[in-house]
Amino acid sequence: MKHKLFSFKSGGSRFETEPFDPETQVSVIRGSICTGEKVAGFRDKRSGQFTEVMLICSPKDEEEFKRTYRVDSLKVEY
Repeated sequence: MKHKLFSFKSGGSRFETEPFDPETQVSVIRGSICTGEKVAGFRDKRSGQFTEVMLICSPKDEEEFKRTYRVDSLKVEY
């Protein structure tokens, strides 16, 4: 079952967030060894394609991602 969630841009306009299907995708944080940058997103289980969703700058950002997409944990990949 795909989760379709909605967020709000500044100014109050609504936009659709990236759809997440736990049957076909896994939620991950992709980290850069060189820069330390972290990006949360979804990796397709079949093709391995990564879809970037959110830049992670703090633990608060990671918690927001988990809450928004209803995931309990995130695998970190480098």
